[in-house]
Amino acid sequence: MAALLIPIAGLLYLGPYRDGLIDSELEALRLQADTFAGAIGEGAIETTPSGHQLVNLPIARQIIWRLSTPGGIRSRLFAPNGELVVDSRYLMGRRFAVVVEKLNNTPWIVKAISQGIKVVSEWMPQWQRLERYVEKHPQSAENFVEVRHALGGDPTGYVRVSNADRMTLSVAVPVQRYRHVLGALMVSKDDTAIETAMRDVRITVFIVFAAALVITILLSFYLAGTLARPVLRLAAAAERVRRGLGRGADEIPDFTGRGDEIGELSGVLREMTSALQERMDAIERFAADVSHEIKNPLTSLRSAVETAARVSDPDQQQKLMVIIQEDVQRLDRLITDISNASRLDSELSRAQAETIDIAGMLSTLNEIYAAGDTQTEVALEISGEPPFRVEAIEDQLVQVFRNLLQNAISFSPPSGRVTLYLARRDTDIEIDVCDDGPGLPEGKLDAVFDRFYTERPKGEKFGTHSGLGLSISKQIVEAHGGSIRAENRYASDRTVRGARFIVRLPLSDN
Repeated sequence: MAALLIPIAGLLYLGPYRDGLIDSELEALRLQADTFAGAIGEGAIETTPSGHQLVNLPIARQIIWRLSTPGGIRSRLFAPNGELVVDSRYLMGRRFAVVVEKLNNTPWIVKAISQGIKVVSEWMPQWQRLERYVEKHPQSAENFVEVRHALGGDPTGYVRVSNADRMTLSVAVPVQRYRHVLGALMVSKDDTAIETAMRDVRITVFIVFAAALVITILLSFYLAGTLARPVLRLAAAAERVRRGLGRGADEIPDFTGRGDEIGELSGVLREMTSALQERMDAIERFAADVSHEIKNPLTSLRSAVETAARVSDPDQQQKLMVIIQEDVQRLDRLITDISNASRLDSELSRAQAETIDIAGMLSTLNEIYAAGDTQTEVALEISGEPPFRVEAIEDQLVQVFRNLLQNAISFSPPSGRVTLYLARRDTDIEIDVCDDGPGLPEGKLDAVFDRFYTERPKGEKFGTHSGLGLSISKQIVEAHGGSIRAENRYASDRTVRGARFIVRLPLSDN
């Protein structure tokens, strides 16, 4: 409404339009005054025997009355000495004043609107600088600036304001006969025609404003229904999710069918809620898995402690102490791995990625493991033309390939071989970690990346691994925009000859 009221207020003022009307009225009065003065100069001038020219007042009065009556104009004739000699308001000299009032047949609704607009218009500054018109008795040329100018031969127009705040427009022209000024004719009229035109324009503006206001209100209700209410529903649903009263994406209204910004906001909120739910479910599963994994060594530890308190055989006590130490080590290793896994997200979000040469990093790892005390051979094979650069966090990628290498070495036989293959695949870099071990159980190729999943080689001491290494590796690789998967290697006779872990990372543009 403010946007509508500001221009409407300016239109209701209509100052330039009023000025144009005043100029037009003054020009029309000037033409009428020239006509009246010309008629008097031709028909009401007498020449005395001595050669002087005089105005025949009875004839001039009749001319002025006849010409002034149809247009509602007041005409006054002033003598050269400034005396008022003829006034069209009076009949038969100055005895009877004639006032003409028009019947007002305007409908009441138009009257009410006009009155309201007039009240509003009166608040606006108008005509403060105009001279106040006062009807004086008797009148003379000294009371009117324009008459004095006309007696000097200069036609002049003037605008005044009455005590009723109505404008009075007047024009004075000289009455001449062969360029000899015999008097001054002043014609004047009120601002009825101007106010009527202004009222019509203001009523038209008001109608336009009323129509625009109705349309604005209807559009407001429409926009409230299509914009505000959906946003409020989304906000209320988000508040319910925040308070824990709803966890699913179904709690967020689905406005994606709208195809606009609100639909996009609805889709984003639903995706965010789904991601939040998945994260919360993952946290709950992780907490349950941690509880389960910690409970096993604690149960064994409690059983060993209780048994050690009841036996007196030193050999039995020594065996129980070994069990207690192993369980404590297992708990320590488990807690350390859980701590590393739990803060991995925050470390990935805080660390700054940089351009890394994968070939150089794998060469360093190959040299470290090749020079170690393991009996398994570790080799690196690179195919394709360098560079092999990726945008990544180097420490995290080193952790991934250390986990994969340690896992491959633990499954390979003493005389086995672990091979790293590095190659370019279109826009990606592929790194394969292959071993000569027994391979992966069928149907468990995806499960090996689950938390706390363990499938250890025969003969390895129970509890040596927590089952978090591959899960952490997958989390790191996917955080870098890559992928990791596992498969078995087969010989020509379709027998399993080992496992292969395939890591793909996007190539860097730098």
